Amino acid sequence: MISKNLTAASTKPIILGILKQGNSYGYLIIKKIKELSGGKMKYSDGMLYPVLHRLEKDGLIVSKWVMEDDSVRPRKYYEITEAGKQELTQEQAQWSQVNSVLDAIWNVKPSNN
Repeated sequence: MISKNLTAASTKPIILGILKQGNSYGYLIIKKIKELSGGKMKYSDGMLYPVLHRLEKDGLIVSKWVMEDDSVRPRKYYEITEAGKQELTQEQAQWSQVNSVLDAIWNVKPSNN
């Protein structure tokens, strides 16, 4: 299981990355994260929706209510904006840098002093 702190830190790029693949709604985003992480990342409604609201407030995503044919109530779909795509590019660069540092640290051969 991935820690709550690391899960929280990676929420923005994960959500933006999922929405870059296509519009989605909350439950489907949670399901996709669980699937992609092999069940190692757990998101709840209480964790996801405040982040979605913040991303929307920041102009990184937009939402609209959609009534689907097989549904009795509308679903709120989220879509990444151009600003969100730019933010995702920056997030990817930052996470790549962090990953490079961790790789460098973890792959150092111990010195024999």
